[in-house]
Amino acid sequence: MSKKLSIIIPAYNEEKTIANVLEKVLEQNYTGWEKEIIIVNDASKDATEEKIKPFLDKVKYLKHSINQGKGSAIKTGLESMTGNAVIVQDADLEYDPADIQKLLDELDDRRDLAIYGSRNLHPERRGYSHYVLGSKVMDWFVNLFFWTHLTDVYTCYKLFPVEIIKKINIQSKGFELEMELTVKTLKMGYKIKEVPIHYYPRKFNEGKKIRARDGLKGIWALLKYRF
Repeated sequence: MSKKLSIIIPAYNEEKTIANVLEKVLEQNYTGWEKEIIIVNDASKDATEEKIKPFLDKVKYLKHSINQGKGSAIKTGLESMTGNAVIVQDADLEYDPADIQKLLDELDDRRDLAIYGSRNLHPERRGYSHYVLGSKVMDWFVNLFFWTHLTDVYTCYKLFPVEIIKKINIQSKGFELEMELTVKTLKMGYKIKEVPIHYYPRKFNEGKKIRARDGLKGIWALLKYRF
């Protein structure tokens, strides 16, 4: 029996890349899975919506009236998902949708763990050095508190079976969502398994949005949701 994968794509001012991302996601055929693509336009001020219009017959399209952040956009997408599992695809070109098959193969029919796509297992490319260091610090804290060996807590590619994701009452509005999902998953007693993925980091002048202050928010989220 075929299973359904819900792919949530939060988008904020991604006119340069959103069409290309949608084309790449739509052309993927994931073995044993059908796709449900959910786009959440987080009140973009550029031509993101115009770029999405040609795909409206193939996707679910949701829109915020005011910008609320990545966490809020994903929460909106989760409310309308109908899949057996869910993953987030960023609206830029940093992650390759073809790699999602690796995560699906690892999950298979399991409903008791989440699968993360790690940029740090056999890395080919890395982003800004200070962000790489910041990511390692996040991993170190999580591993310290939970006795795990995770290498990429802040990866976008987190594959959750619906049985787990629906138990997580998401509160984060921004990038600290990545920490909240990880902490709450581990705190509930579920395991997280990692598989290597490709990563094509973009620069700030290309639209990269995460900033150093988001790292501080991540540490606060770790402490908040752990204790």
